[in-house]
Amino acid sequence: TSPCVMAALRVAFSLLLVASATASTLRSFAGVSRQRAADAELTLEQLGRVEQQSCQAHCQALVRLRGGAADEKVEGHCIGIDLGTTYSCVGVWQNGRVEIIANDQGSRITPSYVAWTSDDQRLIGDAAKNQASSNPENTVFDAKRMIGRKFSDPYVQADMKHWPFKVAEGEGGKPKIVVEAKGTKEFSAEEVSAMVLSKMKLVAEDYLGGPVKYAVVTVPAYFNDAQRQATKDAGTIAGLNVVRILNEPTAAAIAYGLDKKDQAMNVLVFDLGGGTFDTSLLAIDGGVFEVLATAGDTHLGGEDLDNRLIKHLLALITKRHKVDLSGNRVVMQKLRREAERAKRALSTQPQVRIEIESLAEGIDVSETVTRARFEELCADLFRQTLVPVEQVLSDAGMEKNEVDEIVLVGGSTRIPKVRALLE
Repeated sequence: TSPCVMAALRVAFSLLLVASATASTLRSFAGVSRQRAADAELTLEQLGRVEQQSCQAHCQALVRLRGGAADEKVEGHCIGIDLGTTYSCVGVWQNGRVEIIANDQGSRITPSYVAWTSDDQRLIGDAAKNQASSNPENTVFDAKRMIGRKFSDPYVQADMKHWPFKVAEGEGGKPKIVVEAKGTKEFSAEEVSAMVLSKMKLVAEDYLGGPVKYAVVTVPAYFNDAQRQATKDAGTIAGLNVVRILNEPTAAAIAYGLDKKDQAMNVLVFDLGGGTFDTSLLAIDGGVFEVLATAGDTHLGGEDLDNRLIKHLLALITKRHKVDLSGNRVVMQKLRREAERAKRALSTQPQVRIEIESLAEGIDVSETVTRARFEELCADLFRQTLVPVEQVLSDAGMEKNEVDEIVLVGGSTRIPKVRALLE
């Protein structure tokens, strides 16, 4: 395996933790409330320390897991990209450590948003998300929820009710995204994902001072072959040779340093992100990872929790003002922004105040949402996360008390109710 590919794998192991801005381990189901290292939220410095060990064992394990053939000869830098539903990030192995690269806004995470303005200018990342409320029809996100799926897929059909942009049926039954910018433009989910990947490629090139051709990209463990191939296709469109597709839960476990342990152990990775949920049960011994079982839901994440809050706010507005604003795309985008903010705040506060001036003509919003109410609105979604956990334990023929470590990854694992249910 090429040294720069191994370096990119090391980077990819860390990107999941940076993109989610949270990572922690819990000791076991028997003592799950005992969290290591004060929740072990990893800083970049800590990530660098985690990655000091040679990645030869990592790559050997990954070749076994993926059944991978030898990589082609790779010259130059090979970057690692976490292509997320809501946020993406990019890194490179340099100076003996993982360097997570900041974008042009100084942030190490970039929104997975693409937008087209009225004068046909294309915006990607922060610039696209920042103008979403004023240009909802032409601001595209959630491409990861469409990639590799058919237009008729029930998940795509359900999501279309929440998206402010238009999605139609394209060639071969694939969803196509339709925007209006000096005429009608149509894009596949692969093309939109390629635009985000191009942004991450540019961020890396600006930092490295030269062209980048190769990348390792992470995907949910439960992605099927079509979704994995579509992700590789997006990389090709972006001008990248995707030398390996890496499962996110395995990457997270390695990034956290669990391969360094002297003793053999069983590790459960619980990865609840913005749009997908993965759980994997791994046996780790001597730096070699064996995937015992994997399960998940490629359509469960923080955005689904946001949608419950949006639905709740719409119901309150309808009751109070006798008007249905669900068809107003500008209103829906404003509510989406505030719902995401409120959800994050409720992870650390018992209640949050949602204030929106001039949501629509003559309508201001001023509502208090408590953590208890939020948990009630999302109760079934929270319970849904436990089903794959029970499934992987059953598939592996393992009891709860045989799990030595639990790794929590993804921004949605900050939610107290998620942790309480896992306990």
